[in-house]
Amino acid sequence: MPVIIENTQGPAPMPSRSWLGAMLRGFVRRCPACGSGPIFSGFIAVRDKCPRCGEELHHQRADDAPPYFTIFIVGHIIIPLLLVVERLWQPDYLIHAAIWIPATLVLTLLLMPAVKGSIIGLQWALRMHGFGGKIEE
Repeated sequence: MPVIIENTQGPAPMPSRSWLGAMLRGFVRRCPACGSGPIFSGFIAVRDKCPRCGEELHHQRADDAPPYFTIFIVGHIIIPLLLVVERLWQPDYLIHAAIWIPATLVLTLLLMPAVKGSIIGLQWALRMHGFGGKIEE
């Protein structure tokens, strides 16, 4: 009895998404899909869906990653500057505190939404956590 093998292919592959473009759109706090709708409804509160294109954003699971990456970035900016200032001028410790504590806080607050948006953009581009159409448990 002959064995017949049919050409059974799975579903058509989904088109690839540019992870760099999605991260850049997220960095400027825009929807990773359309790039025009705002991604946040508050400081870092993510909208359930994009008001422009309707892309569902509630799937995102950025969780603890944005603070970790923000601390990493801010530390790599502030510490070298602090060391240069100390090496060149050797100011009093109170001067250091007056400069670097506010600088660290301001830089952290400025970067946190951008970093979170980038991570959401990366998750969208890689179809993670339900962004690919499949609901994950």
